[in-house]
Amino acid sequence: MSTQSPQPAGPVRAPAPEPSGVDLARVALRAAKEQAKARGAAAQQKKQARRGGGLRSGARADGRDPLPLGAAINRLITERGWEAPAAVGGVMGRWPQIVGEDLAKHCVPLRYDEDPDERVLTVQCDSTAWATQLRLLAPRLVARLNEDLGHGTVRHIRVLGPGGPRRGYGPLRAPGSTGAGDTYG
Repeated sequence: MSTQSPQPAGPVRAPAPEPSGVDLARVALRAAKEQAKARGAAAQQKKQARRGGGLRSGARADGRDPLPLGAAINRLITERGWEAPAAVGGVMGRWPQIVGEDLAKHCVPLRYDEDPDERVLTVQCDSTAWATQLRLLAPRLVARLNEDLGHGTVRHIRVLGPGGPRRGYGPLRAPGSTGAGDTYG
């Protein structure tokens, strides 16, 4: 039996060169910066503890600073997931530019059903002729709205014709009549 020491299994590596000159200066600078940062953080914590602790507003912007109204509203819309309803509301405000002045005078958007299965924009027209015209234009109008709002935001436009007069029963009524519904069915 021989008493030899075991040989290493992998290749023998040369020792790493000792850092010198510029490398030593970089290491020392990095260490000094870390120490200064730690001292500054400790001093800041002491100051806050003396003042009563907690976060204080400073010269730099943080998440607690006041926001302009528009930015605050946009942040609220994003946080609550109201992008599609807000966009459709904007469409209702720009209705004359989207459909044209003539059609906008006679057809008014009433509501938007944001249910994912529905996504219907309901529009009421002041005459049956304009309601028919809008029904014919509906596919192009849906495409135009989805260009502005994003694909699939509006799937269908429900067109309502003119409503009859208010169905309040007045003092002068023929016996047996059903009211204003006699002539407007």
